[in-house]
Amino acid sequence: MSGWGRFSLCTGLVEEITLHEESFTVSAAANEAMERAKRGDRGGTTSVRAIESEPGAVTRLFLYPGVRFRRTGAMLTNFHLPKSSLLILVCAFTGKELALRAYRHAVQEKYRFFSYGDCMLIL
Repeated sequence: MSGWGRFSLCTGLVEEITLHEESFTVSAAANEAMERAKRGDRGGTTSVRAIESEPGAVTRLFLYPGVRFRRTGAMLTNFHLPKSSLLILVCAFTGKELALRAYRHAVQEKYRFFSYGDCMLIL
């Protein structure tokens, strides 16, 4: 699962944005294990989007502040570009102020951004 939906630039009201479709696969065994888990730790925004989506093979799910995370308790993710759907997902998970404080720190310390840059563990 990696598609243009991950990198859509966000402008305007987040409630009016539709992301491109992305495909994913979650096995029945993995789905059952997640249902039993007390906390789900995810390996990034792409995984979060797949796991938070309804079971199936594609998603247009857009996670933004105010949307409830059902299966994600922690996330390991990169520092994403401004106005991206990925940064908005991080803000939805952590809260806007905490996310922006982390990003200010990353800029000050010259962290590398985008897909092959530095990352953060959000608990």
